[in-house]
Amino acid sequence: MRNVLITGASRGIGAETARLFAQNGDRVWLNCCRSLQKAEALRQELCASGAAAEVIQADVSDPEAVRRMFRTIEEQCGGADVLVNNAGIAQTKLFTDITDEDWRRMLDTDLSSVFYCCREALPSMIRRKYGRIINVSSMWGQVGGSCEVHYSAAKAGVIGLTKALATEEGLSGITVNCVAPGVIRTEMTAMLSEDDMAALRDETPTGTLGTPFDVARAILFLAEDSSSFITGQVLGVNGGFVV
Repeated sequence: MRNVLITGASRGIGAETARLFAQNGDRVWLNCCRSLQKAEALRQELCASGAAAEVIQADVSDPEAVRRMFRTIEEQCGGADVLVNNAGIAQTKLFTDITDEDWRRMLDTDLSSVFYCCREALPSMIRRKYGRIINVSSMWGQVGGSCEVHYSAAKAGVIGLTKALATEEGLSGITVNCVAPGVIRTEMTAMLSEDDMAALRDETPTGTLGTPFDVARAILFLAEDSSSFITGQVLGVNGGFVV
């Protein structure tokens, strides 16, 4: 049984990823920041199905909170075998309207959190010569999105971090990969109107919108031992929107 830490696990992609890892027989650590009730409801759901699951609350944009979270996991089970950096926020805003606080909050939540979590996860992975790190970026991190400059910049940073860390940790038995979702029906896209969603669906070559399950399957694939020769890669889960 592997220990799998999923940040931002209370909803959307994170929650669906937790379900898949639990079905795979892994012990799942459900990280949340403010959505404690949702995370606890998911824990109960997973445990009711016979899975092992724990809720661990921490603001992953805070390096000290991340340090405490990993210390708890280390003390209870020896460390995380798989880290899924999924926590993130989005914001649609003209570049000229982005404030200093908007910029800091976006980079802290979507990029710095990945750095903090990887930094704390790696020592025990290196000792055990085994680890799987999967970071969640976005197709806008690959090509840039209008009115989402700060979001695109943060997600592009996640891709750069993934590639660099993969080259550094390969000899330690650790793979580091990234998924870049396209338009996925989650609470994050709920802010868009149905007309906007329809337009995005029409722009997607498959003619469909993605689901959290589509992304979760890609994450699980990259965490499997059969994927041990894949590292430093960006797997686009976007229906062909970005090719």
